[in-house]
Amino acid sequence: MKQRLGFKQSKLHHNEHEFAIRALKAGASGYLNKQSAPAQLVVAIRQVAMGDKYVSPVVAQELANIVNSDLDKPLYTTLSDREYQTLCFIAAGKTLSEISAEMFLSPKTVSVYRARLLEKLRLTNNSELIRYAIRNKLVD
Repeated sequence: MKQRLGFKQSKLHHNEHEFAIRALKAGASGYLNKQSAPAQLVVAIRQVAMGDKYVSPVVAQELANIVNSDLDKPLYTTLSDREYQTLCFIAAGKTLSEISAEMFLSPKTVSVYRARLLEKLRLTNNSELIRYAIRNKLVD
């Protein structure tokens, strides 16, 4: 089993949690920044060697703050502009080919946006998308 630790050179800043999340999603077993104490590195290596995950307390606190703040936001706020447009068009009853013509995109690209927004909103089909949009007052 391959174990990896993610490292970052600068002090913790507002984007470091994004690096930590990306590193962990990419398969890293731990995350420390360069400013971490050498003793933390030893603890991290031992914890990862036992099969656990490790993030420094500073990064863990930042991740906890983000999780708590994200719980208050509706899921549609995580959509890109194109995904949001696609959601609104689907909720308005447009077909993928109509949406692609309106957005000047290929139907395949629109299908990718649809798949992404279904995943981000944790939905499975267009009828659920429509209900979600109506419930969240995203369409008239």
